[in-house]
Amino acid sequence: MKTATAESTVSASVPAISVQASEAPVRVAVVVGSNREGRFGPVVADWVLARIRERDDFEAEVVDVASVQLPTALSSSPSPTVAAELAKVTPALAAADAFVVLTPEYNHSFPAGLKNLIDWHYSEWRAKPVALVSYGGLSGGLRAVEHLRQVFAELHAVTVRDTVSFQGAGAAFDAEGQPRDPAAPAAAAKVMLDQLGWWAVALREAKGRRPYGG
Repeated sequence: MKTATAESTVSASVPAISVQASEAPVRVAVVVGSNREGRFGPVVADWVLARIRERDDFEAEVVDVASVQLPTALSSSPSPTVAAELAKVTPALAAADAFVVLTPEYNHSFPAGLKNLIDWHYSEWRAKPVALVSYGGLSGGLRAVEHLRQVFAELHAVTVRDTVSFQGAGAAFDAEGQPRDPAAPAAAAKVMLDQLGWWAVALREAKGRRPYGG
């Protein structure tokens, strides 16, 4: 499957998918999926947020895995301490119409902290679209992306086809946190966000007419 990446250009023949200006902005939760010491995620997240904030059809809020301490032992009746941690992230996930999930690739997959955040929630993901942005070494994190597609499918979320992927991410950005080759990732991000906006509005309108019952 071909994927829009930071290393490839986007064909001019790809039709634009846009959200009408008269519609309410799509509320996007940008999930920073790494809590590793010395992580590169915030650099990529800042770049993604800048692309989102250039648009009038989105409103963005950040959900950072590193900002919350959730145990790996899941519970249907969390303790007050865990409930307080969930309160830092759950309202933003619940309020979102769509998600942009950023992931590195650790050992051929995505980080445990991101999986833990996902698993602590269920209804917050249902019938909503997810765009995936990855970064890493030679693979650009794309193996992590393919694993996440399976996880979100189980949660009744819809992953959009196109992604943004940064191969050799540390060298792909300059000291100011900007891609050294800005045109390709910017074009890939536009295609991805256009698709995300289309799905977000379509699913929001559909749920407004009839609750999702899958």
